[in-house]
Amino acid sequence: MIAIPTTSSPPSSRAWIWKLLILAGVGLLLMVVLLRIGFLIDERQARQREAEASVAEAQAGEQTLIGPLLLRHCSESWVDRNGEAQRRDFQLSVLPQQLAVNGALNQASRYRGLFKVNGYAGRLQLQAQWEAGLAAALQPRAEQPNSRLDCQPPSLMLAASDPRGLRSARLRSEGGQSLPIRPGTTHAVYKQGLRASLPPLTADQSLNLVLELDLVGTQRFALVPAAAATTMSLRSDWPHPSFGGRFLPSQREVAETGFSAQWQVSELASSAGAEVLDHRPAASLDTLSFELRDPVNPYVMSDRAIKYGLMFILLTFLCVGLVELLAGRRVHPVQYLLVGLAMSLFFLLLLSLSEHLSFGLSYLLAAAAAVGLLGFYGAAMLGGWGRGAGFGALIALLYATLYGLLSLEQNSLVIGALLLFVILAAVMTLTRRIDWYALGATGGALSR
Repeated sequence: MIAIPTTSSPPSSRAWIWKLLILAGVGLLLMVVLLRIGFLIDERQARQREAEASVAEAQAGEQTLIGPLLLRHCSESWVDRNGEAQRRDFQLSVLPQQLAVNGALNQASRYRGLFKVNGYAGRLQLQAQWEAGLAAALQPRAEQPNSRLDCQPPSLMLAASDPRGLRSARLRSEGGQSLPIRPGTTHAVYKQGLRASLPPLTADQSLNLVLELDLVGTQRFALVPAAAATTMSLRSDWPHPSFGGRFLPSQREVAETGFSAQWQVSELASSAGAEVLDHRPAASLDTLSFELRDPVNPYVMSDRAIKYGLMFILLTFLCVGLVELLAGRRVHPVQYLLVGLAMSLFFLLLLSLSEHLSFGLSYLLAAAAAVGLLGFYGAAMLGGWGRGAGFGALIALLYATLYGLLSLEQNSLVIGALLLFVILAAVMTLTRRIDWYALGATGGALSR
């Protein structure tokens, strides 16, 4: 009878060199696979942005409100030295002394296929107060001698970045009198919004107006504090707000059922009022704002996860290589490739599942599938169910570590660095007695 050896003979030095070269090629191939999955994530992110733009175009985009403020259009006519008629058109603007904004903007999400777009809808009440002497502030002054001044009646205006979101508006005076509202502001710069003509003002008259809006928008809401003193109190059932603009809320409460926030800004802290009077572009003005953000964006999380992909595959290869050295079990490069492909497909599974399920559940299902497959295959690759179970447990530990890195965004760098240090220390400890010079000749003899 011919005896069949139960273990393979140790590889020669040349065989080790060829195997390392082949494994380097396997690593490059897996890098290409990860890059392709990364490109797919980028494509899905681009389609998400297209969905957001589509909803904004079909409904209403981000909303920024300027006002309310008083506006009066005037013209000055005169005859110059050459006897030619000249004309100057200008407008007078008066900011309120007090502006109080109250209301609720609750979530009203829209979908384009698989893609969710965060939106809001609700009612706002803007209370604006002008002190006595308002008529004098709206009285024009001539710049040319012997000129004639002609002015239209004063009006109230409110500018909105996307007037399609102004579903309805009601304006009433302090006495409860309703004032008709018309589209457009007639302002030279802030043209989109609404306006309302006001009755004639007396010299010592103050003015209190209440404007109620039914407003819809997408993702972000902002208010320009164009008043001597501005207060804003908002409520929403969105539990994950991101407060922005130039001023954070002075008070806020965020819970699972939503949030409430209060802002308070004076003209001493913000130059927004003066910049509005100077007709500065709306994009450069100070704002009080909040944004509806998803705490876990599946595409952002998948993109962050795949950045660790190659490192985790190489760590898995390192562990398999240690088994080869320490246990004398030879693993073929094709088996390395299959293990790497299984770990790479985890990221594709994660991306596809997270478009339908929550990210946490998607991660759990994708990781369980990868761990089960690699544990089953590892039993045959490493020569035993015990080793296969240990290999599967190692993969599960890697995926658990990756999830921890994704969850702890602020501390991911220090945790990742400590993890690599611990792994390097473990590898150095396990291989400290290997005679690397004798490796090619003896297949990995341990020094005595």
